[in-house]
Amino acid sequence: MLNEILTKTSEFLKSMPKSKRKKKGQFFTSKETAVFMASLFDTERFGNEITVLDPGSGTGVLSAAFIERMGKESIVDKINLYCYETDEEVLPVLKENLKFMKEASPINLEYHVMEEDYLLSQYHDFNHDLLAEEYPRKYDAVIGNPPYLRVMRDNPAAMAMPEIVHGAPNMYFMFAAMSLFNLKDDAEMVYIIPRSWTSGVYFKAFRDYFLHYGKLEHIHLFVSRDKVFSQEQVLQETIIIKVKKTQVIPEIVRLTSSQSNGDFNAITELSLPYSALVVGDEKYVFLPTSEEEVSVIQKLNQYDNTLPDIGLRMKTGIIVDFRQYDDLRAEPGENIVPLFYSQHIRNGRVNHNPSGKDFDWVITDKPGLIQKNKNYLFCKRFTAKEERRRLQCGIYLAKDFPDYKSIGTQNKINFVDHIDGHELSECEVYGIYVLLNSTWFDIYYRILNGSTQVNSTEVNNMPVPPLSTIQDMGRRLIKTDSLTTETCDRIMEAVYE
Repeated sequence: MLNEILTKTSEFLKSMPKSKRKKKGQFFTSKETAVFMASLFDTERFGNEITVLDPGSGTGVLSAAFIERMGKESIVDKINLYCYETDEEVLPVLKENLKFMKEASPINLEYHVMEEDYLLSQYHDFNHDLLAEEYPRKYDAVIGNPPYLRVMRDNPAAMAMPEIVHGAPNMYFMFAAMSLFNLKDDAEMVYIIPRSWTSGVYFKAFRDYFLHYGKLEHIHLFVSRDKVFSQEQVLQETIIIKVKKTQVIPEIVRLTSSQSNGDFNAITELSLPYSALVVGDEKYVFLPTSEEEVSVIQKLNQYDNTLPDIGLRMKTGIIVDFRQYDDLRAEPGENIVPLFYSQHIRNGRVNHNPSGKDFDWVITDKPGLIQKNKNYLFCKRFTAKEERRRLQCGIYLAKDFPDYKSIGTQNKINFVDHIDGHELSECEVYGIYVLLNSTWFDIYYRILNGSTQVNSTEVNNMPVPPLSTIQDMGRRLIKTDSLTTETCDRIMEAVYE
């Protein structure tokens, strides 16, 4: 049955350009992924008749995988399936596929195609406002591949779900929140979604809602983002999650990972305590893929402080060069100071050798564009995916640039400074460098954030030792006259023994 659905889906995909589907946030699920997702449901609580939701159904691939499993294993006698879809080009394929499923399945299948906006059709119920249904429909299972589409804050769906939207909204997490709402108590949902929601301030409101009303039970990671949707162009790193609607925190969460597209037979598996997976007030979700990574999480989480807790903060560089083009200069001169780019961070130091940019200098006429020349720890904001390290730092000492009272920092670097504006001591700069240049901190950040961007908010939420310990680490590094990762690792091992 599933193979027939996939054949019809493939025919549809050939007729529909990828660029057109991308504008709608449509990415269709492969057979292997759909079968794996359907296999994750715990069916012991199912009765003879169940109600299933497939929001954003597309051509019905996930529904077909779910129904096929139920039929092969003789789990239920009847399924009431609700499929939400509004795309007029997809709907004929979905309806044809559902008709075929009903005829081919050994299970009594009753399906309902809901040709209405999934989010807007029930936001009154979600918000519990005066127009809410007294008894909104709830489901025994939800299986979904939502649209991956960023929308404006004035998008009707975003405005309809203010409880979970902060910053730049994306359709996928609004779908996930509504699906959790749609579940019966103790029922499960299985979703394939980007991992971006697991950290960052923009997703904080969603995490608060999602991880309050639901609990993660299983997460599957894909080693490479281009292995998930083999026929599509997906830039997001994608995960599969199984979430149970419950207030009871599970003791253990299963974390699995697969190396290549469709190869769910070669799975690596870890079991992690829930408290090590969902961490802190920010509810960041950690996604380790090995015992080594689990060990790093446990080592670093022995400290409760963050940089702001000890009076420090990572900030983002001030100057957006293409916006301040008229304020940049190609040569030094009167009332002109150095402008630092990420290219100036080399081998643990910051210099001002030519960066390869047209303009390495900035005028001082606009105070908001410059900052005091004092000690900082610089960190690149962007690195290439294939680079060995995500955290790439450089020590900036004001004494190396004695001719300047001020400097400029381009916004593709981050820098660590005292919150109160005081200058970092040299041992503090070197100590922070030990932390961020260590293997452990780099691994920790990669677990926390799957993107190639170093987000200052997330670094500011990473656990660090007390300031006195950081100062001592810096003094040890200064004595070595070596800024290698190996040296930093030795210092770290002595502190985190």
